[in-house]
Amino acid sequence: MTRFLLGRTALFALGLVVASVLIFAALRLLPGDVAQAIAGTTGSPAQVAALREQLGLDRPIVAQYLDWAGGLLRLDLGESLVTGSPVAGEIAEKLGVTLPLAGLSLVFGLLIGVPAGVWAAARHRRPVGLVVGVGSQLLAAVPAVWLGMLLIALFAVTLGWLPTQGWPLDGWQDPGRALRSLVLPALTIGIIEGAVLLRFTRSAAIGALDQDYVRAAAAKGMTLDRALLRHGLPNVMLSVVSVLGLQVVGLVVGAVVVEQLFTLPGLGRMLVTDVGRRDLTKVQGELMTLTAIVLFVGLLVDVAHRRLDPRLREVER
Repeated sequence: MTRFLLGRTALFALGLVVASVLIFAALRLLPGDVAQAIAGTTGSPAQVAALREQLGLDRPIVAQYLDWAGGLLRLDLGESLVTGSPVAGEIAEKLGVTLPLAGLSLVFGLLIGVPAGVWAAARHRRPVGLVVGVGSQLLAAVPAVWLGMLLIALFAVTLGWLPTQGWPLDGWQDPGRALRSLVLPALTIGIIEGAVLLRFTRSAAIGALDQDYVRAAAAKGMTLDRALLRHGLPNVMLSVVSVLGLQVVGLVVGAVVVEQLFTLPGLGRMLVTDVGRRDLTKVQGELMTLTAIVLFVGLLVDVAHRRLDPRLREVER
């Protein structure tokens, strides 16, 4: 296990290095001039040139990258080109919204996908099981904006149970209001991600139905639902854990869209704003943070998969 952890950690570090190069290079290919954008349409060429020198944009690209990469090693993401404020502090503040949103979305996705997938697998030869399988595929393709608007119309406008948009001014100092503000956005992402989990869970559970231990439990009088939950769930969870690594990307993309729709002051909404302002330093830091989160969750999923599957541990020995 130690060798696996060392190798997987090295792969994680290599992924961060490659991502940093790609992010830095891709942002330099965007059209427009940061200095010109800051100076405005009234800025003279001399003012723009002076601003480029002040911001260090006139230096060689390699030198700019090495400075930024050195800051990453110190967890220093630099300062905003537009406001001059530390990027790391702003990102940490926005993560206080985005990470709970992603976590709550994942909880909703698991609560929807795993039980419904097991239930549909036990009835996969019946019409209702087929309907659930087809419905999950259709639901997984629903745009998050459209689903979010439907949930707002139902739970906020019609029933008045939850707030439509916004975030409490005092944030998590009022945890009740903050959590209520996250329910609809998280449910929007969670339903779509839960539909994807349902498909994989159903497929894995159908495979578990053919196992001798599940058949033996059913032959002793146990219902298929109970036999799957008691004896087939470990195999099902292996598939679920594997899919979770891919689901993280969906959670990140969903957070960017949903934060815009529900006007949540999270990292995704800040990223969209900073791209429009051509604030390269902040965009670099935001993209690098999101990439690090995705890669780190992938590392955790691989470790969890290795711990849950005894066959992988035997291979290592």
